Formats: sequence, structure tokens, C-alpha cells
Amino acid sequence: MLRSDLKERAVTFLAIYVAACVVAIDQVTKSIAVAELQNGPVHILGPFYFRLEYNSGFAFSLATGYGSIIGVVAVVVAAALLVYSFKVRYLLLKVALGLVAGGALGNVSDRIFRGHGGAVVDFIYSGFWPTFNLADSSIVVGAILIALISLRSENMTRRKELGG
Repeated sequence: MLRSDLKERAVTFLAIYVAACVVAIDQVTKSIAVAELQNGPVHILGPFYFRLEYNSGFAFSLATGYGSIIGVVAVVVAAALLVYSFKVRYLLLKVALGLVAGGALGNVSDRIFRGHGGAVVDFIYSGFWPTFNLADSSIVVGAILIALISLRSENMTRRKELGG
């Protein structure tokens, strides 16, 4: 009985665990980037580089200079996603919500705790996409998963309505 209670509790808090892991890994990689990329970019493979940049806006450097407003909105969105995750039964959706919330909180952490005037550390450069970080990747992967889960759920609902 105790074992099933622990398992149920772990599942209940899965999105929070995922978000915490994303924030931790994101902050470690950003700290490494800040320490190691001060002297310029490092070529990885093909068009990929590690290149240190600071973004005071949000996606694609939009709304540059509005870091504090973006930060407040991100905290509210992340909190709402994590609260919503308690109502969700589908494990993959919990993971997806945790990825998005963790990514948002990882970038908010930069705005609050790194002394770069509310800017976020970006360091992954591809040559064909704006420079980004692991928090950004987490948000994108989580959003894609949410969209795919939503489409799958919608298709299943349609089949049930059609009697299939």
C-alpha cells in the first residue's frame, strides 16, 4: 500500500520534477557557457557553434528591453501550467507541461539572478536559427508534445463520435 501511495505521489508531482530538472540543467549549461565562451565562439560541427549572446527580449529577440514584464508573464504561465498538471492524468502531457514550465523558469532565473540587465544567456548557434539555450529547447519540445497530444486526443474524440 505504501509503495503505491509513493508511486501515485511521484506521478502527481511529475511536472514539477521535470521542471526542476530543466531549470537545473539549463542553469548549469548557461554557467558553463558564460565561463567558457568569453573568448569567442567554439565550432562544434557543420554550421553549429557555441557562441555567447545575451537576449533581453523573448523568442527571436522580440520585445527587447521588456525583460521584467516578460519575466512576470513567464512566472505566471509556468505556475498555471504546473497547477494544471495536477489535474492531468496522461503522463506524457505532465512531462510536456513540465518541460514548458521549466524552460520558462530557467529563462526567468537568468533575468532575476544573472547580472546581465534582465537578459537571458543564449549559446547554441546554428547559422540558420537565432541563438538559443536549453530552456528554449525545452519550451519548444514541450509545446510540440502538447500540440501532438492535443491532436491525438482530438482524433480519438472524433472516432468515438463517429462510432469507430
